[in-house]
Amino acid sequence: MTRKQLHLGLFLQGAGHHVAGWQMPGATYGSENLPHLQNVTRIAEEAKFDMVFLADGLTTSPTAHPSMVARLEPLTLLSALAMGTRHIGLAATASTTYGEPFHTARVFASLDHLSGGRAGWNVVTTSYARSAANFGKAHPDHDARYEIADEYVSVVRALWDSWEDDAYVQDAEEGRYIDPAKMHVLDHKGRYFEVKGPLNVTRPPQGHPVIIQAGSSDPGQELAARSADVVFTAQATLEGAKAFYDGLKARMAKYGRNPDELAIMPGAFVLIGDTRAEAEALLEQLQSRTDPAEAYPLLNERLGTDVSGYDIDGPLPDIPVSEEIRSRSELLIRLARSRNLTIRQLLNMVGAARGHLMLVGTAEEVADEIGAWFEAGAADGFNIMPAWFPKPLEDFATKVVPILQSRGLFREDYQGRTLREHLGLKRPRHPRAT
Repeated sequence: MTRKQLHLGLFLQGAGHHVAGWQMPGATYGSENLPHLQNVTRIAEEAKFDMVFLADGLTTSPTAHPSMVARLEPLTLLSALAMGTRHIGLAATASTTYGEPFHTARVFASLDHLSGGRAGWNVVTTSYARSAANFGKAHPDHDARYEIADEYVSVVRALWDSWEDDAYVQDAEEGRYIDPAKMHVLDHKGRYFEVKGPLNVTRPPQGHPVIIQAGSSDPGQELAARSADVVFTAQATLEGAKAFYDGLKARMAKYGRNPDELAIMPGAFVLIGDTRAEAEALLEQLQSRTDPAEAYPLLNERLGTDVSGYDIDGPLPDIPVSEEIRSRSELLIRLARSRNLTIRQLLNMVGAARGHLMLVGTAEEVADEIGAWFEAGAADGFNIMPAWFPKPLEDFATKVVPILQSRGLFREDYQGRTLREHLGLKRPRHPRAT
């Protein structure tokens, strides 16, 4: 019996994940710097990562994280990255609150064709109400956003099935280019969307591009249990991650799904040294370069409350959980309470990893922690978040990955071409297939 292996994604942020990472000696950066983004994607592919992942947002501010102040539209960027890669999956965020199902279905189907079956869609509902001002809409409340998302995802998946796999006849002698009986009109009329169809792109190479979901609230977990192939999540402790993992996998049975059909991949901020002291010194160097004024907007956004007026070396005040970004707000408040963190300590944590697991130590120690989570059934893999580029990624790729490979935990080479194959997921059968 083949041993289950873990999955690795590169969470690609142009200036790295630490708010001060771009200032480190030797750092390359820029979310619009194509040669830089191509280089770090190549490093991840050479290390046999399952995928690279691009987050996105629909607003900006001079106080945003350096990676997110300005960035290329992710599907355009992934199409460019597809041309210089052969195996690695290419995943990006697209909103179900500020998008249209037909357009989303079309762009991800197109990316899947262009990349030979490597596309993944990170389904987000867009947490922040300020996004509404760019679309002339009112921002739905938390639970309503997930109701919209549920219908949106169903429509997109149905549009990907507009054509059967063998619809293209392309018989020049008989003059038959396509079999019209293999085309299916959706004619969807729902609560939130009316979409006629069919999609004007044939069925994607993967059948359906991989569906990723990142919400960890109760409605988010229900959406994931029903329709996701991968879940990205922020978990800071093994115990919390194990509870999340078990709870989400248990939800799948009501939708007739096997737990192996969903890969749960927490984010992991990585910083590696030849010794633990060296790694911790690098983190201290990063923290010393962090201006609290730069980190406060990141913390306030994720808490849903402005805490900049409180004593920075005092405890987090009693604040309500955010209705915009509920699961991350709950996580940070819980961490602050359980670890008796000051606001300054919470600022440093958010400035580095935004509430995700922090792996700071030697390559052996980082590999040990990854293996412990995997073997404990707390994760199927990790979305790796280098502090800056390229060195922390190179260190992970050349020092940690070989240890994981030597332990039989991670692939030595790609065994397939598509993202579904990397993840061990079946290609969905067309509903009209005989």
